[in-house]
Amino acid sequence: MGFKEGDFPPVDPAAFRDQPLQTRVRQLATHWVDYGFGTPKMVHVIYLLKVAVLYIVVGVTLATVTSGLNPLQVSEWWNQPIVYQKLVLWTMLLEAIGVAGSWGPLAGKFSPMTGGILFWLRPQTIRLPPWPDTVPGTKGDSRTVFDVVLYAAILVNLLVAVCLPGKDSASFTEAMADSPPAIDSSHGLVNPAVLYSLLVLMAVMGLRDKVIFLAARSEQYLPAVIFFAFLPFVDMIVALKLLIVVVWMGAGVSKIGLHFTNVIPPMISNAPWLTIKSLKRMNYRNFPEDLRPSRAATFQGHVLGTVVEIATPLVLLFSVNKWLTLAAVILMVCFHLFIFSVFPLAVPLEWNMLFAFASVFLFCGFPAWDGFGVGDMSSGWLTAAIVIALLFFPVLGNLRPDLVSFLPSMRQYAGNWASAMWAFAPGAEDKLNQHIVRPAKNQIDQLTPDYGPEAAEITMEQTIAWRAMHSQGRGLYSLLYRELGDRIDEYTIREAEFACNSLVGFNFGDGHMHNYRMIEALQRRCNFAPGEFTVVWVESQPIGKKTQEYMVIDAAQGVIERGTWNVADAVAEQPWLPNGPIPMNVTWRSASTPTRVGARQS
Repeated sequence: MGFKEGDFPPVDPAAFRDQPLQTRVRQLATHWVDYGFGTPKMVHVIYLLKVAVLYIVVGVTLATVTSGLNPLQVSEWWNQPIVYQKLVLWTMLLEAIGVAGSWGPLAGKFSPMTGGILFWLRPQTIRLPPWPDTVPGTKGDSRTVFDVVLYAAILVNLLVAVCLPGKDSASFTEAMADSPPAIDSSHGLVNPAVLYSLLVLMAVMGLRDKVIFLAARSEQYLPAVIFFAFLPFVDMIVALKLLIVVVWMGAGVSKIGLHFTNVIPPMISNAPWLTIKSLKRMNYRNFPEDLRPSRAATFQGHVLGTVVEIATPLVLLFSVNKWLTLAAVILMVCFHLFIFSVFPLAVPLEWNMLFAFASVFLFCGFPAWDGFGVGDMSSGWLTAAIVIALLFFPVLGNLRPDLVSFLPSMRQYAGNWASAMWAFAPGAEDKLNQHIVRPAKNQIDQLTPDYGPEAAEITMEQTIAWRAMHSQGRGLYSLLYRELGDRIDEYTIREAEFACNSLVGFNFGDGHMHNYRMIEALQRRCNFAPGEFTVVWVESQPIGKKTQEYMVIDAAQGVIERGTWNVADAVAEQPWLPNGPIPMNVTWRSASTPTRVGARQS
């Protein structure tokens, strides 16, 4: 992998597209094992500079200087609550702008590299309300001037919250007077008044457009803002500890199952610092014939991942031993720095940096033995209420994933995601460029000027090979083969998460952002003919079930089939499905479309 040149798959670009889809997926999945996306290291340097300069230097400078602190005197501010508050708000601001997570080439944004603000400050772009049929005033899928003004107000509110000087807090001053940590409480806390307005604005935005609400990572930052705004100091610190523990443990619990192990090999293969092919291949059973995860990948996933994310937070929450707590903090810092280092495709780099800092701030800056333990909250009823509130969406989202995005469900990196693949008949994909209001073209058209049409197509097909390396991908490909039959090689296949990024400005692995409502919005604008645009879509696997529920959607006809597949069948197969499609259990099929061969009707 060069600095300016990437590792392009060793194929003939002119002839590659003439091969069957199964052959193409196998070639690209095999190439992914050794090179990942093959991204030039220059791109990783751009990401590192963005984090170092925009996030850390600018963010820390704003948070400290506006609070009367010297950014160069780290020992003075690392445990100052107002700095932590402002860094949370700064992170939320960058996420809401679209320059933090899901930014740049590793998120499918090539030209321009920023989505977010370029889409959301523009009227008539696509808006996706979560409950348009039940919440008054939210119908429609086109962004209005009101939505643009609302979004701008959120950005201004966040920036003002970061830049305003602190406000004296009696509970903070009292807590510092009675507690051993020598923290100067004269810098105060973020003014609650500016947080009240933010909460109102975000609530309205959440009902108007779930994309912006989730892009701002509201499922994690808004609870923190609520604690900043309404809780006395000691309760605030303990509640923040409960929040981060729920995030960690929710992610850990969601990794229990068959999906997560499949995440590890392609993620490690994409790490820019790991250049030894033999080490990458150790994560696969028998390269190049068997690309299912090896025992080494299982160990990394469930011991260094699942166990760490469940056990270590419990140690941090309840430990009153200084050295045990310090060891657990170091472990969680290393955990987040490792995720940062592999550059996962949604690139949530700032989020991982914030959580690494939060580990130190919360558990070393305000340890349980200094009066900041779970038992030190002002009321046991308050503790119980906060725990129940924090667990509500993770529990509901794992039992009924159709009702809750995987983000509030706290299933980060679990591999258990709602996902989709899109299939366009010849020429149909161009309709998106012609009829969708947005500041970007289709990703293939973003890449073509620099790489040419053949190489650009191969780059896009690397993303569908990446999806095939995950458990859902095998099921989605099975549906495509069954639905399109011998015509499949006539179609252009797109990975829906990447495609969604170019249409709404953000995606972080959430298939709910491109479910049937999104397809309806595209159909209203593009008027696809029957058969021109076919979508295969699958919901996350609920806890306690062995199956996943899927839909087949024809953009012109709507949902034409529903059914399930067994997760174990998908996990057992190779990415390129050498044994053919996995079995499907069809629970409903539109009367106007016949049941395909190989499907079980029930």
